[in-house]
Amino acid sequence: MFSFQVFDHAMARGFQNRFSTQYRCYSVSMLAGPNDRSDVEKGGKIIMPPSALDQLSRLNITYPMLFKLTNKNSDRMTHCGVLEFVADEGICYLPHWMMQNLLLEEGGLVQVESVNLMVATYSKFQPQSPDFLDITNPKAVLENALRNFACLTTGDVIAINYNEKIYELRVMETKPDKAVSIIECDMNVDFDAPLGYKEPERRPQHQEEPTEEEGDPSSYADMDMGFRAFTGSGNRLDGKTKGIEPSPAPLAPSDIKRGIPNYDFKVGRITFIRNSRPQPRKIVDDDDAMNRFIAFSGQGQSLRKKGRKP
Repeated sequence: MFSFQVFDHAMARGFQNRFSTQYRCYSVSMLAGPNDRSDVEKGGKIIMPPSALDQLSRLNITYPMLFKLTNKNSDRMTHCGVLEFVADEGICYLPHWMMQNLLLEEGGLVQVESVNLMVATYSKFQPQSPDFLDITNPKAVLENALRNFACLTTGDVIAINYNEKIYELRVMETKPDKAVSIIECDMNVDFDAPLGYKEPERRPQHQEEPTEEEGDPSSYADMDMGFRAFTGSGNRLDGKTKGIEPSPAPLAPSDIKRGIPNYDFKVGRITFIRNSRPQPRKIVDDDDAMNRFIAFSGQGQSLRKKGRKP
């Protein structure tokens, strides 16, 4: 009988240390007050009434305070932390993305229970849009955004705000449990391929053009070979032809003359290369030469002064 009373007393104390109640939930935009509470939408924490703080302070709970939110109508649940205790009695305010995960409407009932979660060591996320790849350093952006979260639950779709744009990411995996605490932890973050992402098609690489050293000399047989000595055929004085025609001399690679490439070539520019032989001087016409030169056309000079004698 004595042992039964001790067991009953321990069970009663265990239930007393657990916080569990129901609230009507609303989005943060419904929170009355002059202050802008858009910071609540950027994280994973909720706002609870002051009576919850009074009740929690009487219980022997562990810190930080973590809660399990359950929608009994849809059998959906998630986990969160608490930001402030300033809500009206019987009401709690949730981020919009959290209400979507729980399939809750404005004024719906949600069960709030205090829980203890293990510290996270690994998490994997899947962006819900390929636009997340446009961020220069997505891992650093996510780690900075997770500072406003208290815990993660596998299967949730969280929302982060970056450069005035909201990005949604699904929590694909968490270790060591399906729900973990990320407060003051050393957690490895990994990404899965974004939803709807398609890898770019790889184009086949073009074959490299053969260089000059790899050329086959036999392919240059149709080129201009210039003058080659002793390649003609002989003739007899009696007019008779030889019985066997001489075979042509084999073509040596040294006999092939290749053109000099134009190293100043530019794309889109056509250059006409003409013969660079010096042009012969023009022969001046005889009539022009006679007009220019007249023999004995100069004037003589005399030492005596011209004039009559006195």
